[in-house]
Amino acid sequence: MSQNASEQLFARARELIPGGVNSPVRAFRSVGGAPFFVKAARGARLVTADDRELIDFVCTWGPAIHGHNHPRIRAAIAAALEHGTSFGTPNPLEVEMAELITRFVPSIRKVRMCSSGTEATMSAIRLARGFTGRDKIIKFSGCYHGHSDSLLIKAGSGALTHGNPDSAGVPASFARETLVLPYNDRAALEAAFAAHPAQVASVIIEPYCGNVGFIMPDPGYLAFLREITRREGTVLIFDEVMTGFRIARGGVQEREGITPDLTCLGKIIGGGLPVGAFGGRADIMDHLAPLGPVYQAGTLSGNPLAMAAGIAGLRLLEETNPYGRLEALGSRLREAVLDACRTKGIPVQFPQCGSMFSIFFTDTPVRDYATALRGDAKLFGRFFHGSLQRGVYLAPSAYEAGFLSTAHEGADIDQACAALSAAIAAL
Repeated sequence: MSQNASEQLFARARELIPGGVNSPVRAFRSVGGAPFFVKAARGARLVTADDRELIDFVCTWGPAIHGHNHPRIRAAIAAALEHGTSFGTPNPLEVEMAELITRFVPSIRKVRMCSSGTEATMSAIRLARGFTGRDKIIKFSGCYHGHSDSLLIKAGSGALTHGNPDSAGVPASFARETLVLPYNDRAALEAAFAAHPAQVASVIIEPYCGNVGFIMPDPGYLAFLREITRREGTVLIFDEVMTGFRIARGGVQEREGITPDLTCLGKIIGGGLPVGAFGGRADIMDHLAPLGPVYQAGTLSGNPLAMAAGIAGLRLLEETNPYGRLEALGSRLREAVLDACRTKGIPVQFPQCGSMFSIFFTDTPVRDYATALRGDAKLFGRFFHGSLQRGVYLAPSAYEAGFLSTAHEGADIDQACAALSAAIAAL
């Protein structure tokens, strides 16, 4: 392709695809400029349509924990492809996947596969409502759970107000059933339950936030959340679409020692192919059709190619146990950025746990949506483009998590740390 291949592709895409992209953050609107197009990926690197190689800290937004185009995952897909792409019937691989998930995540006794994280969270909410016979749900500002109507809600004017639609096309009547509270605020949770006794079907949370940047809970907050939901007869849903199998083999719930009622999964369990899953307590899951009255279905649920890729990726995690290595890589990146910012005199927060991280240009510790917004987004935009010019691709938003993979070890992490340090020095 020509030197301006990405520009040409983007011009063509804008004529046919809204905004020229099939997912909004890809448009680079929050950092400025036009997106590049990728024609290949391997290890820790992307190859653009213009033949540039970039060290990638987006990792296809989480699934590529083993790096891109891992030979074992590719071989598993090729072997499955020999037998067909889709059957529309049960297949052996979905049973194997269910066995792996329930073994890795003990809170999940039964699991239902679907094709996206949005499907998983949407279905888990419906199931919680059907199980409890209640309508209201609680979510938290800054936690994103896909784009279904009940969950695409922003905060109201106060902690006890109902949410408001966060998108055109979401009826206000749907939003009235969603309470949006600040993350890490115990008093807000107590007040919400007091104001709506025996009305809250579920609390859904990213136990470690990944969609307003990476934010971790205050010590004891998740245990408090488990205690209050149990007391109120409310279904606790952990959205571990990002963190599942990435923060630890059993996700945040393993690391924190918390047992939710339902868990939503995705990303890594598809090995880079479209996938989702939700599961948890057997008595709740048995309310799903065909056993119970809560309907959920999907033509491509348990797709054999996605199951084969995911099984290969999960088995590789089991065999290699890479979490110590990933923690070391994350710490290395964190120290490089902190050192460069100290030298330059730029205030920065770098929350990081294992292979997830964020960079906020602020002197305020980030613990919720409001403090995340105090970060200097314009400065981040300059840093993003400075990093990109030096061969490092970060998430194109000041409010998205970054991801590492085992493929970043060695020369790639050395080069990336040097590039990010240079980008900060140039600010």
